Amino acid sequence: MQRGCGARTRPNMAAALGRLRGLLAAAGPAMGRARLALPGTRLLGQSCRRPAGPQASPEPNSSSRGLPEGVEYIPTRKKGKNPMKPVGVAWYSLYARTRLGYLFYQRQVKKARERYPHGHSVPQPCRFPGVKILPIPVLSNNYSYLVIDTGSGRAAVIDPSDPLAVQAAIEDEGVMLEAIFCTHKHWDHSGGNAALRQQHGSCKVYGSALDAIPELTNPLADKEKVKVGCLTFEALATPGHTVGHMVYVLDGGPFGGPPCLFSGDLLFLAGCGRLFEGSPETMLASLDVAVGLGEDTLLWPGHEYALECLTFASLLELDNPALEQKLQWATQQRQEKRSTCPSTLGEEQTYNPFLRTHQPELQAALGLRRGGGEHPDAFRARVLKEVRRRKDLYKPT
Repeated sequence: MQRGCGARTRPNMAAALGRLRGLLAAAGPAMGRARLALPGTRLLGQSCRRPAGPQASPEPNSSSRGLPEGVEYIPTRKKGKNPMKPVGVAWYSLYARTRLGYLFYQRQVKKARERYPHGHSVPQPCRFPGVKILPIPVLSNNYSYLVIDTGSGRAAVIDPSDPLAVQAAIEDEGVMLEAIFCTHKHWDHSGGNAALRQQHGSCKVYGSALDAIPELTNPLADKEKVKVGCLTFEALATPGHTVGHMVYVLDGGPFGGPPCLFSGDLLFLAGCGRLFEGSPETMLASLDVAVGLGEDTLLWPGHEYALECLTFASLLELDNPALEQKLQWATQQRQEKRSTCPSTLGEEQTYNPFLRTHQPELQAALGLRRGGGEHPDAFRARVLKEVRRRKDLYKPT
């Protein structure tokens, strides 16, 4: 993750914006807002047609109002290089609201395909009786997930960043794509929606009406459930990273497995997403929603950030055996280019600083004390804000 736009970058702002005007002049308008959410549970019926060949139509990453200082990490070919840094929040706003973001995302996908023709990580499928979860490594560090009802051959995909990679997985598994679940509007999570809808005509796109999700067909409300074959997904509103961020929970009970949380940019292994459109209080409440799912819940994050996040966490808690052990494991996994997901929410609470705001050890490490009369949750939000601030400034070596 990169530093926010600081004093050293300000003299370059005007020049950088000038260079962007040419692109923006040719760019189309930003995508409009989606329809209002509808309550109830939807059943997906007819299977989708599957045309002969895949078609690529990648698209980019977005966010809009209420932006705090800092910029979102967008992976590039060079590790640790953030293309947003020169113009900070101004660039982020342009990238989120205009056609420029789409154009940039197309370039991002092209470069990632060249560098990682087989994906950035070796995926590790997860199986329960009747269900299969297939992580699909896309871009430089994103994950999409293909979730399959093996009995009926019906499937859903979460956050299809690169439609070619997702379509290849669909064809390899021989399944029918019936649903796309988007955690939020950013293009590195929603970029494949349009191309996949072209190939799977009856496929529905689900997400929050508060985010400008491309191709959204079925806006969801908090705690609304959707069935895909025998699979049941529950959407939970988790604002903070964006206003309309949602996570999706697969009910593993019918298959003899644990719940599965597809967390997008809410929660990573040892980390959480940046606060672009929310406050620390908002993000804390959303993280508490996730923790409330139970310790056995499997965590399937939207990014492969484990090594960076664990290394940062180790700087805060110097004497945490669980953290030390997990860091050693993740280091070995990444040396072998193996995926680090899934984790469990129980495990995360032993080393993820964003889930440990109530721990005296972390509070002391940050030099924070609860004020007289300060509500416990207000203090926890203050702790979260400080952890997030330090993470935003952290530069991995």
